Amino acid sequence: MAYGSRSYGGYRFNWRGLLTPAIKTILIACTGVFLVQTLAQLLGGNTERLILLYLGLVPYLVVHGFVYQLFTYLFLHGGIFHLLINMFVLWMFGADIERAWGKKRFFFYYFLCGVGAGIITVAVKVALDPKGIGSSFVPTIGASGAIYGVLIAAAVLFPDREIWLIPFPITLPMKAYVAIMVALEFFGTLGSTGDNVSHICHLGGMLVGYIYLRRGNFFFGFRNRYSDWKRRRLKRKFEVYVRDHKEKPPSQPGSWVN
Repeated sequence: MAYGSRSYGGYRFNWRGLLTPAIKTILIACTGVFLVQTLAQLLGGNTERLILLYLGLVPYLVVHGFVYQLFTYLFLHGGIFHLLINMFVLWMFGADIERAWGKKRFFFYYFLCGVGAGIITVAVKVALDPKGIGSSFVPTIGASGAIYGVLIAAAVLFPDREIWLIPFPITLPMKAYVAIMVALEFFGTLGSTGDNVSHICHLGGMLVGYIYLRRGNFFFGFRNRYSDWKRRRLKRKFEVYVRDHKEKPPSQPGSWVN
């Protein structure tokens, strides 16, 4: 029997296959950082506050040189349930994506969505609070921006896969489930909900992921529109030429060469 597998009633189940390499690395990194956060909280003092201030995503600080926060905020979490939910959703929707793409591409996509979500969050909050006296000086933490990008990828790659809405006895296609999540996040940005959830970051991760996944369609669409414009332009030029020369007699024909 292979290491990490166990036989049940004649069937062999490989426990090691539950966690794909990239997701396992992200899970270990986020858990390790959360343990450091918990230790800092137990020690008291300003250590925990400084961790959030300098490693979380503080838009005002990002535009003043703390650009690394666009990456580090993805590993911080606001509590054990925040961490567990994020990691569960990442595993639930991301494992098959990583199996389809491979470790390197999944890593690239995950951090592209996370950093992209951070950039959008910074842009929106600094625009609303350029002096850093309000929301632009409040840290945003968590991997949710990247994970919402993973949700979009799951909807694109596996649109008809059925999702069970825990704990309700209801199943929905993946594309319908993600559409509902997008709607909830959109309406969450329309007012001050007081729930300390960065809906802008979530929507940003979805938007960046969707643009990345559909970039080929956008490019080909632009190329086709440009080609159509060129053909219309040449057609108009030809029509003008024919109109200007239709009254002229034909030129003297030359001899044929065989």
